[in-house]
Amino acid sequence: MKKILGMGNALVDILVSIPDESVLAELGLAKGSMQLVDANFSERVLSRMIGFNMVQQSGGSASNTVHGLSALGVPCSFVGKVGDDEFGRVFEKNMTAHGVTPNLFRGELPTGRAIALISPDSERTFATYLGSAVTLTADELSPDLFRGFDLFHVEGYLTQDHRLIERSLQIAHELGLMISFDLASFNVVAENLGFLQDMVSKYVDILFANEEEARSFTGLEARQAAENIGRICECAVVKTGKNGSLIANDGDIIEVPAKTVRPVDTTGAGDLYAAGFLYGFVNDMPLEKCGRIGTVAASNVIEIIGAKLPAERWTSIKEEISKI
Repeated sequence: MKKILGMGNALVDILVSIPDESVLAELGLAKGSMQLVDANFSERVLSRMIGFNMVQQSGGSASNTVHGLSALGVPCSFVGKVGDDEFGRVFEKNMTAHGVTPNLFRGELPTGRAIALISPDSERTFATYLGSAVTLTADELSPDLFRGFDLFHVEGYLTQDHRLIERSLQIAHELGLMISFDLASFNVVAENLGFLQDMVSKYVDILFANEEEARSFTGLEARQAAENIGRICECAVVKTGKNGSLIANDGDIIEVPAKTVRPVDTTGAGDLYAAGFLYGFVNDMPLEKCGRIGTVAASNVIEIIGAKLPAERWTSIKEEISKI
């Protein structure tokens, strides 16, 4: 069985159901927004949440992807950085409990956390403190972390540290790992365009993007963007929401339709699509089937709150995959 190594921001997702929107007004958070906050504000939000229903789980884009891959039976490990605190232990314990081997560095800052305040209508408002997650450095990476793996998956949210991204991709490339990269956010792409284009052309085999990210990367709409990216790496995957996804490879475009679902929360949909796609890829399935498996995983996660699927969902997904 091929093995996958992921690297990304190690965050603890804290999901809190709030009784009404007055809590958001009190905290000065615009409903549906995603705000980066400092440690003090994060603690203030957590203090206000005492008495509400609260769920804690490991989070972050690449973490979600390897968690999904592990649920599908792929041996996975994850590289990230947490603080020496209770949230750091929550992250490590949650990853281990779900079959992912955590290779975690310890930082001086507290562990990053994404507090999701869930309104009665299921709208999510995020207050995210990145903490130690963004203090992982290129100097902490060594070839030993990458040895024994077949594919390296990295999230674009780490791109604020160019040296970290380039060092990780160089090591993986030199050791012969396939490399997949998730662009993560259109504003990250826009702010780091030249660097990302250079890294993708040099090192990346599989690039994941949604329509906005693909447009930021190429200046083109979805289909033309997929064709463009497919000329500079082995495989380009452009996710087009309710229209499905486009996979570009060797001059061909494969259209994968979306599944009809009742969406509750789209958080983690792209991460789980990547998990399903990479599951098919490392099992040498045709790209069209990889896309269909990605679609199955993504369609399941948008029907629940949060980016982690319960065991019964994975059982259902595996049954659907067996039919594909």
